[in-house]
Amino acid sequence: MSILVTGAAGFAGSHVVEALGGREDVVGWTHHAPPPQEVAQLAEWQRVDLLNLAEVREAITRLKPSAVIHCAGAPNVAHSWRDTLTPLSANVLATHHLFDALRRTGTACRVVVVGSATVYAASAVALTEESPVAPSNPYAVSKLAQEQLALRAAREDGVDVIVTRSFNHTGPRQSAAFAVPNMARQIALIEAGLAAPVIKTGNLDAQRDFTDVRDMARAYIALLRHGAETTVYNVASGTARVMRSVLDALVARARVNLRIETDPGLMRPSDTPIVLGDATRLRRAGWRPEISFDQTLDDLLNYWRGVTIA
Repeated sequence: MSILVTGAAGFAGSHVVEALGGREDVVGWTHHAPPPQEVAQLAEWQRVDLLNLAEVREAITRLKPSAVIHCAGAPNVAHSWRDTLTPLSANVLATHHLFDALRRTGTACRVVVVGSATVYAASAVALTEESPVAPSNPYAVSKLAQEQLALRAAREDGVDVIVTRSFNHTGPRQSAAFAVPNMARQIALIEAGLAAPVIKTGNLDAQRDFTDVRDMARAYIALLRHGAETTVYNVASGTARVMRSVLDALVARARVNLRIETDPGLMRPSDTPIVLGDATRLRRAGWRPEISFDQTLDDLLNYWRGVTIA
């Protein structure tokens, strides 16, 4: 029996594999992307296209996992405005195929579905699991549909399901398509003499609740082991940080002088002013963040320095 991590070569998924510590029973599913070098030896890797129903059924029949952490999906809010098909297929259809295969093969296992706090309605106060949902972008719509599919599988098929509503997270290996790693990458390029000494940014007034991705990975594993069945859990630090302060902290770490310019192309059609999570329920299950935000920024910037030099 194996622990299956879907999207295991991706940002959060690769950190889940790493947090599992090289256990012999970890299987990582990836479609196109090869696993990062840091985790290549920490799992048995299988290429599975979650959008191919027959392929998913065959893979689950062979594997019959004892647990699943479902990290696979399309993660980018900004891109979802330009391409709604990708999040709907990668987040909704892929999840449907996974649960369909588990049901058809009679595989009894706990499934942690990594969802998103973007499903919540905008709020000026900390969001709890009871806060109203009102997705405001195509990505959020796909994540609400994903969690509803998971909870339906629990109600109707008896699957042991836990759903997370994960707030913003960052750290090493995150794509530069996201704001904070984009800032870090620009600094690394400037330091290497590969770009003009100008950082281009989007909305710096937004406030976001950031958790280190390694703490996120620990949360998913903790829920796999100790979470309550058919329950939704916020995963959040409980601290909202103004994006301008995040950029200032990265600039303070830069080894060169630079200036900041706002780029209209980096602005989103809809951007919630503040997103803050209340993770009391998860803390009662024994989890709390362990990595300081300063450490997160240090590790993120050093990661991009390494990528740039390579």
